[in-house]
Amino acid sequence: MEIIKEDGFRKLIKSGLSGGYLFFGDEDYLKAFSLRSAREAICGDEGFAVFNDITIDPIDYSAPALLDALMPLPMMSEQKIVTVNGLYLSQLKPSEIEDLCDVLATLPEYDYNVLIISVPAGGIDPGRLPKSPSATLTKLSQYLTPVHFEAVSPARLVSWLGKHFAHNGVNASAAVCSFMIEYCGDSMYKLSAECDKLSFYALAHSRREITEADVREVCSADLSADSFALTNAIQAGRADKALEVLAVMKFRRIDPIVVLSEVSSTVCEMISVRSLMDSGKNSGEIASALKKNEYRVKLYMSAVKDQSAAALRRTLKLCTEADLALKLSPQGYMAIERLICSL
Repeated sequence: MEIIKEDGFRKLIKSGLSGGYLFFGDEDYLKAFSLRSAREAICGDEGFAVFNDITIDPIDYSAPALLDALMPLPMMSEQKIVTVNGLYLSQLKPSEIEDLCDVLATLPEYDYNVLIISVPAGGIDPGRLPKSPSATLTKLSQYLTPVHFEAVSPARLVSWLGKHFAHNGVNASAAVCSFMIEYCGDSMYKLSAECDKLSFYALAHSRREITEADVREVCSADLSADSFALTNAIQAGRADKALEVLAVMKFRRIDPIVVLSEVSSTVCEMISVRSLMDSGKNSGEIASALKKNEYRVKLYMSAVKDQSAAALRRTLKLCTEADLALKLSPQGYMAIERLICSL
C-alpha cells in the first residue's frame, strides 16, 4: 500500500488529479488548504462550479448519496470534484464500510470524478504506519490513494509562519515566530488567525516588523501550554518553577478555577499516558488510543517517565481537594499556592 504525504498531493495537483483520495492524519488545517487547492484546480470556471463542485456533509452522507453525486457528468468541463468532508470513518459500522467500498469500486466507471474523502484528526484508526496499517485503511486504499497529513514539526511551523507574515506585508524573525508558537500553541488554525491579527495591528501602527512585545500585547495565550508547564513543575516537586509559572498566569488574570481545572485535566491525561506506557504501548499507539497529536503525547511521555501512576493519582487527589477548597471559600490563588507547597 502506497501512502503519499501532503507535499506529494500538492505535486499531483500540478500534474493533474484523477480517481479518489483519502485525507487522514493530525493536521486538519492542511487538509482544508489542500481541498481548496484541488477545487481551484478542477473548477477553474466559477460559472460552472455549482455543477462541478459537489460537497457532501457528514450529516448527509450515505453510500447511495455518494453514488448519486458521482454519477452525473461534469458541466462544460472534463472533470468535477466530489468531496466528503469531516467524515468519521471510525464511527461507521463494518457494514457501512463495506457499502462505501462498493461505491468506491465504481469509480473507474465514472472516471470524470475526483473524489476526496477527508477524515478529521482521530477519525480513523491508521494502525502502526508505515509497516502495519489498520484493516480499514488497508481496505479503503484498494480504491483511494491515502494522503497522510502528519502534525507539522516546530521548525516547519516557524518557516510557515514567517511566510504567512510576509504574505501580509510584514516581517517576523524566526525567534519571534518560535516565541509565538510557544505563546499561542501549535494549532495552525489559531496561528493563522493570530498572524493576521498581528499583521493588521502592526500595519495600523505604521510598522512592518513584528516583535515579541506585539505577540504578548495582541495574541491570545495558549492556556494549555502554561497548564502543562505548571503541572509538570508541580509533579516534579519544583515549587519555585511552579510558582513562577503561576505568577505569569496571575499576571494574565486567568481565573484560578480555570487554572486548577486545566491542571487537573492535564494530570488526568498524564495518568492515561503513564498507564498506556506501562502496558507497553509506544507513542504512536498512545496517540491513536487517546486521539491526540503524537508530538504532544511524546511531551507527556517525557514528563511522566520518572513518575509512577500512583504518584500522579496522588497529585490528582490533591488537585481535587484544592478545587473543593477554592469553590467553598474565596481563596483565589491561595488554594493553588498551598497545593504547590504541599508537594
